[in-house]
Amino acid sequence: MSHANLMNNYFNLNSVYTEEDFRRRFRMRRHVFERLLCDVQQVNLYFRQKRDRAGRLGFSPHQKVTVALRMMAYGSPADLIDETYGMFESTCLDTLEQFCDTIVQVYKDEYLREPNQEDLNRLIRKAEDRGFLGMIKSLDCMHWDWKNCPTG
Repeated sequence: MSHANLMNNYFNLNSVYTEEDFRRRFRMRRHVFERLLCDVQQVNLYFRQKRDRAGRLGFSPHQKVTVALRMMAYGSPADLIDETYGMFESTCLDTLEQFCDTIVQVYKDEYLREPNQEDLNRLIRKAEDRGFLGMIKSLDCMHWDWKNCPTG
């Protein structure tokens, strides 16, 4: 039932929530979610739906990826996810661990690396076009005075 609700709310053609709602709640666009979903299913069998020993379908790939993303995006504890998605706390934690390991495996060469000079030039151009000069130097934010800093 939680899979059907998730699909009806976010993924079906006439879903309850709009694309803007999806982006706000998932912190990404739907097509990015679907790319992640496809990629993790191809690499890790954990994210494919399986039947248990009684022949019942287990959690869907959509449910597993949603749980992992919600835990990361909102810092939601596993026991809260348990109540919302009907997935036991231990399964939520296993799902999060599998997701993180798989994301690193799939995307480390493309996204999880130090930027090269071409990357830096592209980032600088994009930031300057938006009026944010000196962006690369500010990434660590160490030169900013922050009035609410507990040690500042």
